[in-house]
Amino acid sequence: MTGAERNARGGGLLVAGTTSDAGKSLVTAGICRWLARQGVRVAPFKAQNMSNNSMVCPDGSEIGRAQWVQAMAAGVTPEAAMNPVLLKPGSDRTSHIVLRGQPYGTLRAGQYATGRQVLADAAFDTLAELRGRFDAVVCEGAGSPAEINLRAGDYVNMGLARRAQLPAVVVADVDRGGSLAAMYGTLALLDAEDQKLLAGFVVNKFRGDVDVLRPGLDRITELTGRPVFGVLPWLDGVWIDSEDALAVGGWTDHNVQHSGAPEPQEAGRSGGRWTLSVAVVRFPRVSNATDVDALACEPGVSVTLTADPDVVAVADLVVLPGSRATVSDLEWMRGRGLDAAVVARARAGRPVLGICGGYQMLAERIVDPIESGRTVAGLGLLPTEVTFGADKKLGRPHGTWRGHDVLAYEIHHGVAALTQGPEPDVLQSEGDDAQSAGRSERFLDGCRSGAVWGTTWHGAFENDGFRRAWLTEVAEGTENDWRPTAAPGFAEQRERMLDRLADAVAEHLDTAALLRIVENGTPTGLPVISPSLA
Repeated sequence: MTGAERNARGGGLLVAGTTSDAGKSLVTAGICRWLARQGVRVAPFKAQNMSNNSMVCPDGSEIGRAQWVQAMAAGVTPEAAMNPVLLKPGSDRTSHIVLRGQPYGTLRAGQYATGRQVLADAAFDTLAELRGRFDAVVCEGAGSPAEINLRAGDYVNMGLARRAQLPAVVVADVDRGGSLAAMYGTLALLDAEDQKLLAGFVVNKFRGDVDVLRPGLDRITELTGRPVFGVLPWLDGVWIDSEDALAVGGWTDHNVQHSGAPEPQEAGRSGGRWTLSVAVVRFPRVSNATDVDALACEPGVSVTLTADPDVVAVADLVVLPGSRATVSDLEWMRGRGLDAAVVARARAGRPVLGICGGYQMLAERIVDPIESGRTVAGLGLLPTEVTFGADKKLGRPHGTWRGHDVLAYEIHHGVAALTQGPEPDVLQSEGDDAQSAGRSERFLDGCRSGAVWGTTWHGAFENDGFRRAWLTEVAEGTENDWRPTAAPGFAEQRERMLDRLADAVAEHLDTAALLRIVENGTPTGLPVISPSLA
């Protein structure tokens, strides 16, 4: 492809990685924000995303949560074309397909290994369409391009780069160790034509003196004939919207410092219990775990992911998050004794929150002919019955709670119906046992009974007023002294984190060289190294 042909289609870049969780998503977001600052009309793209963390776009389509945030980094409206294939694992061997933002069917492990042409075609077509509308498209790879067992059907790493003639950079996570070998080995395992598109490397998550690392980077350049475009530092508090299971809970133990507000004790408080402890049950098929990011951003709220019944028993608040396999994850809870810990909390009047799949588990009964093909008893903590339907509900609902506006999104097959009439205008009095009183009230689209809340709405806690009012009620109910402090809102914190990423790109990467390859493609004449010549 000539330079003129490439420019006619728009510039592009593939951000690949030596491993999962090397930082591809955040580096892509940082480059998108940096390019947007330069006046470049840029869009993010991921051909295929395997994640149960997703988002509903304004047009009603469903895409990976990371691509939604990357669109915000680029200053553009998220859309289905930015993540044409989304695979949502339902078991170790099957994934549910979202194609161009809508449900499409099921993909089995063997089909994933060989690829499906219809999925690849959708990826290639949507990338070409985006490149026709934007000055540049920054594409995020998946896993590692050196997964040669998958190369034949690949359309997200070098298969995409080869088809679209995209220059590729490989991100290495230096914090894990072995990054120099990983950079060299990634290149060496690629075939000759793929190697010609790999333009260089980026080192990520570095702590310490870069001069200590410099001799190794120089040697990598000597051995590969490719530059290391820079070394990005470890950025404390940057945890936005992970898609990878390895990265879930990246905010743990960092949440207070994210907010930019002083800790409660520093604000002049003394005595009492000022930290509100939140235990989030880590289901094997957890979905949209990003719901708890907003809780973790509040000063004085400590969030822990756990599968330990003892942790669930003592926390101020327990959250059952979303699940891609509600019945299976409920069985997993029962096998670990987590169900008994949750029920005991509820009967003692101690707060429990269920979101989407977690809400479904709190029901009296779950009728599921779709995911598990079974009907099972729920935990019986909310007066609801859940029925799974074939059609997935995607939406961006809006409501209120205690006078606070709540904008959310929903992605679910299960529909919860009340088995008794709620009393929407009656609040439970302190210490009231809702289970014995048989009373409930509306909570967003779901319900509350005593100290148990449930809703199918994702993203509700990103609404600052609602989140803080609800957490205050939880704290009061547990005789905890936590109260909201002056702190930036969740959306503002996300913007600050995106700006920090762009600042790091501008300061630590050779942005002039990156811009050249985005505009002109991979330089010609790059050497091909062993073992591809063997």
